[in-house]
Amino acid sequence: MPDIILLVNCALKSHIVWESAIADQLTFVQHRNKGDNNPNVTFKFTEQNLKLIDEILKRYPPQYKKAAVMPVLDVGQRQHGYTSIGVMNEVARLLEMPPMRVYEVATFYTMYNREPVGKYFVQLCTTTPCQLGGCGSDKIVKAITEHLGITPGHTTEDGLFTFVEVECLGACVNAPMVQINDDYYEDLTPESMKSLLTALKESATAAEAGQTVKVPAPGPLSGRDTCENSAGLTNLIEPVWDPATMMRKDGALDEQTQ
Repeated sequence: MPDIILLVNCALKSHIVWESAIADQLTFVQHRNKGDNNPNVTFKFTEQNLKLIDEILKRYPPQYKKAAVMPVLDVGQRQHGYTSIGVMNEVARLLEMPPMRVYEVATFYTMYNREPVGKYFVQLCTTTPCQLGGCGSDKIVKAITEHLGITPGHTTEDGLFTFVEVECLGACVNAPMVQINDDYYEDLTPESMKSLLTALKESATAAEAGQTVKVPAPGPLSGRDTCENSAGLTNLIEPVWDPATMMRKDGALDEQTQ
């Protein structure tokens, strides 16, 4: 009998723990109405964006226009600044699909921001290649937090910068790297990262006064053009074969190249 009681107690504890875990997960994904992010605040696309959406929908069969949910959500986010519940509801209306299906997409993909972000959305890759490449992403995290005065997941008081850590962005060869809005900045050092942030802030301030400030061009900040080896070529150092060198004028293979 004691064994049975012990078994029942263990089962009850496991059930309570399981229910608690599920509740935590539901709390994490559950929408909370606040500010202008609630169903009572409607969203409408501009005329220009409606024309863009029409062009997007032309790429899909009329009966499958719901397949355009991702690019249309992106248009909404670019117009509104983030993907609010109002944006999602309007996308659902336009594409004639249940709102829940739109919510599922918007909450699954991290490129849709469920909360407002700053003018410059700083997304730093901190996965293995960026941790090991160059100076390492840990030093870049430190440089950003010291320069902006915020930790990952927060926005500066002036609303200019939002800083988050993200998974691999696919530019491992130029690690460490950061995505700011739609642009990649690579081969980072703490110094170049701080200089970039300073230039972006100065650019935003100058724009308000109708002036311009030069901001570093996207791409490697180390001086190299793309992703070539900084020490020079180590592979494919001989001329690459092409039709001009492999073929005779009559189209037959050159015997010397066989």
